[in-house]
Amino acid sequence: MSLPVLAEPAEEAPFDGYTYAYPHKTAYRALEPPVPLGEAWAAEDRRALFLYLHIPFCEMRCGYCNLFTRARPDGDEVSAYLTALARQARRVRAALGEARFARLAVGGGTPTMLGARALDGLLTLVEETMGARLPAVPSSIEASPGTADDEVLRLLAGRGVERLSLGVESFHDRELAALGRPERAVRAEAALERIRAAGFATLNVDLIYGIAGQTIGSWLASLERALAFRPEELYLYPLYVRPLTGLARRPSHAPDQRLLLYRAGRAYLLAAGYQQRSMRMFRRADAAAGAGPVYCCAQDGTVGLGAGARSYTGTLHYADRYGVGAAAVREIIGEYLARSDEEFDRATWGVRLDGGGQRRRHVLKTLLRTDGLSRAEYRARFGGDVLDDLPELAAMIGEGLIAGSDTLVPTERGLERSDVLGPRLVSAGMATRMRTAELR
Repeated sequence: MSLPVLAEPAEEAPFDGYTYAYPHKTAYRALEPPVPLGEAWAAEDRRALFLYLHIPFCEMRCGYCNLFTRARPDGDEVSAYLTALARQARRVRAALGEARFARLAVGGGTPTMLGARALDGLLTLVEETMGARLPAVPSSIEASPGTADDEVLRLLAGRGVERLSLGVESFHDRELAALGRPERAVRAEAALERIRAAGFATLNVDLIYGIAGQTIGSWLASLERALAFRPEELYLYPLYVRPLTGLARRPSHAPDQRLLLYRAGRAYLLAAGYQQRSMRMFRRADAAAGAGPVYCCAQDGTVGLGAGARSYTGTLHYADRYGVGAAAVREIIGEYLARSDEEFDRATWGVRLDGGGQRRRHVLKTLLRTDGLSRAEYRARFGGDVLDDLPELAAMIGEGLIAGSDTLVPTERGLERSDVLGPRLVSAGMATRMRTAELR
């Protein structure tokens, strides 16, 4: 394995925040009055919706994790949650009326910790209650090495799940320990062997860079080990230390190497025959032609089921309340379990998007991808030119961060700065809502 020759970045490493949706859930507030779901979806195009199911349970809580998840739930709580999820599914499906699902994702948490029997029931709910038939509907599920056992994998592959995403993070035990992740690299390798044998069309591997003690050599060694299993996709995530997480309680004085590590990883994957789709996503070039659609549960037309799931119409984003700390997550899940059937008929917590918000959301979802933002598509949808509507884009062009005429695309420099470009596209009012949210 040869190491790329990379110059030390002269400027501060450009990492502000991962902006994968607009706005972030911290912008949500109580909806007064609550919005009936039938009303929320009445004017939406429901011919090709995205269905997302959230399982907020994990074997463990990793030190970097700020997701809505609860570690080591007991069996009764999991059973009660699945019962509530089924009740919610029936009410939501009735409220949608005529609707068709074109994609499915099951996330968390760690859905595969449910085990084969419960997952079988969950997929039956997807098909029989929601009407999303597998394998006709492309589907994805998240897994961890310790929960991807043979029984689970046979069940998922046999039911027609297309894509399995495995959170590996690192192939070095020392780096896993630095992440506060009580996992072993050998378990990840064994899980990857089982996943490849099970025959999923798409395997995604998640890896993290910027870990304390990580070097370019150890980072590239993790990539090399991942590529031995020929994953169709890899997501490379920079490490962020967020409030209320385990790592936030650990003082760290390690130098920020994330930009160097990003550049090294990018160069390595491009040389290995992968295509970059965004700052984080890489897809194997020879797998691209037969690939299903990119799984992004933050698009318009998303129906979310579960205590941590968000739903997106064109003008309304809604979910349950947001929490990260263990007490808040436990409280919100408890509220979800106690909800009556009728309470599942309305959205009570969310944010409305006016025309400006819809424009910014569209730009954020397209501009930070390598296929870019079509000005013609924007004009057809919003009636104006994107450079007139968002003058900050002109500044980004002047800074050499985006380029193009008919289609605006991030430059190589802009792509590696996606995590500072995203926050720059948030409106002042929305940024204030997000900044003033109560952290729980």
